[in-house]
Amino acid sequence: MELTKVNSNPIVEDAVMLDEEISSDQFIHANTISVRNEQLRSGCIIPVFSKDNESTISHSEFIETTYRVAEKFFGNERILQPAVRVSHPIKGRIPEAMGKPAKELMEAEKTLYYERMAFVIELPGITESISGNNLSLTIGGVRAYNHENLYNRKSEEKFKVFVGFKNQVCTNLCIFTDGAYREIKARTLNELSFEIFNMLNEFEPSRQVNFLRNFGNYELTESQFAHLLGKARMYQHLPLKQRTELQAFPLSDTQVTTVAREYYQDETFCRNDNGSLDLWKLYNLFTGANKSSYIDTFLDRGANCFSFTKFLTEQINIGAESWYLNS
Repeated sequence: MELTKVNSNPIVEDAVMLDEEISSDQFIHANTISVRNEQLRSGCIIPVFSKDNESTISHSEFIETTYRVAEKFFGNERILQPAVRVSHPIKGRIPEAMGKPAKELMEAEKTLYYERMAFVIELPGITESISGNNLSLTIGGVRAYNHENLYNRKSEEKFKVFVGFKNQVCTNLCIFTDGAYREIKARTLNELSFEIFNMLNEFEPSRQVNFLRNFGNYELTESQFAHLLGKARMYQHLPLKQRTELQAFPLSDTQVTTVAREYYQDETFCRNDNGSLDLWKLYNLFTGANKSSYIDTFLDRGANCFSFTKFLTEQINIGAESWYLNS
């Protein structure tokens, strides 16, 4: 699969979003709610840097900039409307409502913005199939104002963006690490556009698909799977020196419990009759459990799920003694 660059100029003018279908918003759960981008644009205030009152780049501007770059890059490819999820609402009120009881506030007297936001934009015409699961190309991003120093003067702002595949069976995101997931710093929308365009231009979809497809060629026995989950629980409590010498485990203890439960119960990715589990299924148990992550850790953990599963294939392939798999 090859992605063809349509225009080398990432700076694009406003574009009309014609497609009415919205990407699935079930890519993350945690403590998030689903909103439309129009709600963010018209119903939320925009935080500023307090020392110079300069505006931040808003959530809606981030989403729309990504969408426009995707339109420009993919030409006539169909692009679904963004699916957006938000968390950590920051509520306020206009000065005229000072001292007024909360229950008496009128809608026009309230202000709101969300500290954290994640979105995905799906391209349903660019697909792959792995182990009978259909995957579609997906672009997305995360913004978390808690990672900004809003008490200072305007500076570069932090964004996380990715391009990868979404498993249509379970809406799990397959976030690749090599050039397909980036932390961006930008002061302006033009800088943001440029960085997103570069990510798309450098993304090698066939390379990611080959890695994902290769996961199905390796499997863990029931004993190895049990050993892996036990060591995963131990990992966070190891002495620092020993922990830094090991491949980092990507999930929390609670998420490990989810993986253990779905090993038995997941309709698509549960164990085989003999208790074994191939690494494609394991990877999807990981990415499924990752849906319970908070927005600001979601992409990092998703990328680390890929890295950890790839690490397991390498350990099995060379027959190495692995702390995670062997006694």
